[in-house]
Amino acid sequence: MTDDDIFKLALYIIAGFVVGFIVHKLVMPLLAKLASKTKLKSDDLIIETIRKWDISWFVALGLFLGLRRIDMDVHYHTWLENGLMIFYIFSATLILARVISGMLRIKATGTDTVIPSSSIIGNIVRGIIYIIGLLIILQSQGISITPILTALGVGGLAVALALQPTLSNLFAGLQIIASGKLNHGDFVKLSTGEDGYIDDITWRSTTIRGDADHTVIVPNSKLADMIVINYYLPDRELSFSVEFGISLRNDLDHVERITKEVISETQKETEGGVSDFEPLVRYYAVGDNRINVRAILRVHEYSQKFPVRHAFIKKLHTRFQQEGIRLAVPLQAIYTINKEDASGSES
Repeated sequence: MTDDDIFKLALYIIAGFVVGFIVHKLVMPLLAKLASKTKLKSDDLIIETIRKWDISWFVALGLFLGLRRIDMDVHYHTWLENGLMIFYIFSATLILARVISGMLRIKATGTDTVIPSSSIIGNIVRGIIYIIGLLIILQSQGISITPILTALGVGGLAVALALQPTLSNLFAGLQIIASGKLNHGDFVKLSTGEDGYIDDITWRSTTIRGDADHTVIVPNSKLADMIVINYYLPDRELSFSVEFGISLRNDLDHVERITKEVISETQKETEGGVSDFEPLVRYYAVGDNRINVRAILRVHEYSQKFPVRHAFIKKLHTRFQQEGIRLAVPLQAIYTINKEDASGSES
């Protein structure tokens, strides 16, 4: 290779870099701006991913064109061209894996989620694309992939026998995702008592984040066999009850009316309450010196029932005191008070 050939090669490489830099700084931002005006999010993801490789692609293209213009041993030409081909296939594989896994996450942000956003899906998709990319690279270099596929089939059987627990968790996770009953972000309660938001479903386990920001890790095979309550299906809105007892001396119509007024006030003034929900009050049991009452409220999602219930109890207590409504008192307390009053009157 002469000095003139080296100069030509460097000139092509620099030209490729300049063109790539112009595309990176001018063309790609313009495309990104146009994509941001559409309702689709996938085009933004594609442009953002390609933008990380545009300069490298044009530099490699300049190198390829420069090699075609200079005199070099045919073996070196072949090696360099094969290397550039491997680079393009490798970069295209990475871009395709990131775009498809990103589209799955974008799909999960909709209300009609079919495939939830979880790392198990993204990892499997990326793994398949990487394997396909590797096989294409090997095929492009003249390496037969048939023996490799045969060896993978035999070896895969041996690996499957050795990794039965792991594969059990993997397929259980896929079954959980395919059912669509447990999605990322859902609030669930397990039959073992743990509850929280589903953070992720991986190839081995499901991660649940509790209210106190603690993490519960459940193997997928165990989760598939559990009884699970999903508070976000079929709807996130949730009705819950607050139970209390009142004295037998109260006017029940008056108690019902006041309780409904407090429920309505709480629903409208407290964040998370469903303001147009019709208040419900039910008397469900009569006992010694008490009538049991159940007040029913409604919130937009499970976590909001705690502040709404807190506000309701405070308002109800204040209103009952103002209206002279008596809560039920245990008979033992009544007996103790009367005994003390009697002893005081005797003295």
